[in-house]
Amino acid sequence: MISVEEALEKLLSNVDVLAKEEVAILDSLGQVLADDIYSDVDVPPLDNSAMDGYAVQSSDTLGAGPHSPRLLHVIDTVAAGSISESEVTAGIAVRIMTGAPVPKGADTVIRFEDTDEVSRREISGGQTITEIGILCEAEVGLNIRRAGEDISRGSRILAAGTVIRPAEVGVLASLGRSQVTVISRPVVAILSTGDELVEVGQPLPAGKIYNSNSYSVAALVRRYGAVPRMLGIALDSEDSLVTALRRGLDADMLITSGGVSVGDYDVVKDVLAKEGEIGFWTVRMKPGKPLAFGTIRGSDRRGVPRRIPHLGLPGNPVSSMVTFEVFARPAVFKMMGKKDWTKPTVEAVLEDGIVNTGGRRVFTRAVVEKREGRYFARLTGPQGSGVLTSMSQANGLAIVPEDWAEARPGDIVKVMMLDWNEEVI
Repeated sequence: MISVEEALEKLLSNVDVLAKEEVAILDSLGQVLADDIYSDVDVPPLDNSAMDGYAVQSSDTLGAGPHSPRLLHVIDTVAAGSISESEVTAGIAVRIMTGAPVPKGADTVIRFEDTDEVSRREISGGQTITEIGILCEAEVGLNIRRAGEDISRGSRILAAGTVIRPAEVGVLASLGRSQVTVISRPVVAILSTGDELVEVGQPLPAGKIYNSNSYSVAALVRRYGAVPRMLGIALDSEDSLVTALRRGLDADMLITSGGVSVGDYDVVKDVLAKEGEIGFWTVRMKPGKPLAFGTIRGSDRRGVPRRIPHLGLPGNPVSSMVTFEVFARPAVFKMMGKKDWTKPTVEAVLEDGIVNTGGRRVFTRAVVEKREGRYFARLTGPQGSGVLTSMSQANGLAIVPEDWAEARPGDIVKVMMLDWNEEVI
């Protein structure tokens, strides 16, 4: 058996960053920018109003107040998307909407609330207002957003390696870009093995179980930004497994579940040896000891020969999900060009005991809560590797180190957070 760190290092050393691709900006969410982004426009392109109000010259507001309004002649109204041809001079005002370009000559915008517009409209009976009273003094630049205030033409706005979030999508849109060059999303081929498996949606014969692993793994692949490709179920024979695997040899990574233990029908190891190379076989962890990694001969999307990384997850559903989080997730992130592969980790007070009899690193499903400034972790109940509902109830994995024989209630342990939300923060 090798350590978790050794296994992860071997896996990542066989995984490379993928090639670039150009995608629609909305489709790029969660991907990594392949190139620096420079702007060829100013944002905003012109000085514009930050408020609904009146564009005036600040000198016309000197001495203005609620009881001493400064009266100005209103010559025009300008809405967002329009440009006023009028020039603001002494004694002149232009009614202006938020986002509209500031008219020539104006150097400040007085918001509606600081004018007597409401009372004048009541008096006018709906007629156009030709005069307005300014009720406050204003400095130059008040309520004006300057051209290039957000983005200046020629500047680097986003750096290569940036992970695209909704804010970055908005920035790209503000530059007028509909497409962006990013690191490709990995295609991950997923195959479950076992004579006992039945596809979901089909009748369940006696002695059979539904193929949940393919779906939980595919959901994890999609959650972390890659593209799952479901290969279905392979029977417990080399021929069936090889036939199924060959349907996924143009993927960027192969993930199987089951067939990696030491039973008579666990054939993944044999197939790895014949179709490629074995990197490691067992890992010093629980759950997830029977974890296989190697490479299989295949070809890329252009048909060029290459070795495809293959991760053989254990067949038990909890083991499959835990080992995906620990190993497959970092591999997927590296292929996507991401630099941070770690999950958030907290130190928590353990509320239940955990026994470690095998000298392995134990990942225990737990619920983490924050109370009075401290984190507390309680187990989700039975920790058998077949109890999948324990994963649905957990928001973290409490970790017991290899050299601990047990963790007692009250001990401080590290917890790898599976979910990180306002209920925990």
